[in-house]
Amino acid sequence: MMGKILAVILGLSAVAAGAALYYLQIYGFYDEVAPTPGQDVVLVPLDGSAPQAIAYDRFQAIDADSSPIRYRACFTTDQRPDALAAQFSVTDMHDPRNAPGWFDCFDAPAIAEGLANGSATAFIGVKNIHFGVDRIVAITQDGRGYAWHELNNCGHKAYDGTVVGEECPPRD
Repeated sequence: MMGKILAVILGLSAVAAGAALYYLQIYGFYDEVAPTPGQDVVLVPLDGSAPQAIAYDRFQAIDADSSPIRYRACFTTDQRPDALAAQFSVTDMHDPRNAPGWFDCFDAPAIAEGLANGSATAFIGVKNIHFGVDRIVAITQDGRGYAWHELNNCGHKAYDGTVVGEECPPRD
């Protein structure tokens, strides 16, 4: 009898721990980002100077303090990717990270498909927004925009244990 009680307690504990882990990963750590007009969507110019704001509307974003790569944002813009590519740095980072299901404006597979088939263009928004992490901004031909954080070369080196080297900025 005592073994059955212990087995039930152990099973219930495992279910509770699993539910808590699921909740914390999907809902618990994310916060909505308060829009800062004129500063939320920026792109790095071709000359590598300071990022410049572009016109945007209907901005919504989420972020989490638990990881530098949990940022996701959606917005609209009247600017076209072709015109922006003539002024701002394009990137080949075409693999947006999935967002929680409840943040439904950000569909990572659809964004990746648009980047692959040319209906969207990815730009560098901010280099080293956190050590080893760049903000990537993708804009579609129909004026929808998305942003997420992606590990850059320094980030990949730092987090896989490779020697970082002098080309990477100092870590804060």
